[in-house]
Amino acid sequence: MASARAQPDRFRRGYLCFFKILKLKRILKWSAVVILLALSLWILIAYWTSTNDCERYSAVLNNPMKAIVYCEYGSPNVLKFEDVEKPVPNDDQVLIKVRAASLNAFDVYVIRDTWLGRLFFGLRKPKETGVGRDVAGQVEAVGKNVTQFKPGDEVFGICRGALAEYACAFERALVMKPSKVSFEEAACLPLAGLTALQGLREGKIQPGQKVLINGATGGVGTFVVQIAKSFGAEVTAVCSTRNVDLVRSIGADHVVDYMKEDFTKSDQRYDVIFDNVCNHSFTERRRVLTPKGICVLAGMGGAGVKEGQAIRRIAGNLFTARGLSSFTDQKFAQYMTKMSKPDLIMLSDLIQDGKLRPVIERTYKLNDAPEALRHLDGGHARGKVVITVKQDNKI
Repeated sequence: MASARAQPDRFRRGYLCFFKILKLKRILKWSAVVILLALSLWILIAYWTSTNDCERYSAVLNNPMKAIVYCEYGSPNVLKFEDVEKPVPNDDQVLIKVRAASLNAFDVYVIRDTWLGRLFFGLRKPKETGVGRDVAGQVEAVGKNVTQFKPGDEVFGICRGALAEYACAFERALVMKPSKVSFEEAACLPLAGLTALQGLREGKIQPGQKVLINGATGGVGTFVVQIAKSFGAEVTAVCSTRNVDLVRSIGADHVVDYMKEDFTKSDQRYDVIFDNVCNHSFTERRRVLTPKGICVLAGMGGAGVKEGQAIRRIAGNLFTARGLSSFTDQKFAQYMTKMSKPDLIMLSDLIQDGKLRPVIERTYKLNDAPEALRHLDGGHARGKVVITVKQDNKI
């Protein structure tokens, strides 16, 4: 009798379990549909609301100034030299009369028409139309909460829309320019200098260590060579034949001409590899690291690297740093450059003490900035490309 009663109970439990599974499947199915619809709606709304203020440039301007702007994604040919409204600083900002700005690979990336760029900078159109981050100039006005600067001060740092006659920057993103340093030299320091300094810290650099810089002649690379030397390291620079004399002139102890030899096949071992290019495999780089060496994954080859190659290198860096590196004593470090006022001050001290010298390949006038971006986009700029800004610019 007990066995006979147990059979219907088992049947009921199985029946209920079956329907619970069906119910769960329906819930998951409709949840997925709702999430997909919500995501599609969000993308649609984000796409059509993604706009910028380019339409206002044709309107009557109250206080016009000249600036480089881009209203659509594309090549440097989309850049325009336009009259725009002069910016007004908020309570925490400083208005700068721009004297010089320098270009970075980032400035090339933001204007390119790539799906990754659209995801970050505006799906349909770029949200921000100004170009340039590195700035040096004179303080024109300050917000009511600004206490460290006053009109007339000469400053450098990071802002948005540096390729203009005037730009606004937050007080925390600026430091005083050394008096013996030109505006052009000061404008070279911010992003490239911070990337170099913070990357060497990721490598835990120590005096006497052997440091190799792969990609030693770009804006970041030339700073890494000099900052590593100032820390007391023995520096090996990797570059092309035409740049051998350049890296020697800024302090490199040894030079590897990648057109003649591959540094990963040498018998030398390095405590730190600062990799601006990331064009070698995990195994190849491990081979030339000391047993507890650190490879700093700092870049992906400069402004000339195209989207597909850039994405592959970014993904490779993530896999190497977060995955493969976890299983070895040799570490592969990845980092994001951060705005740091103390680090900007340190860069200022280094250049004032003569331990750091920006390598300026070319200077362009503001209205020639599109040509400067085209040159940088070519991928073989040496050192920094600088834009000089004079008031009352004419086309």
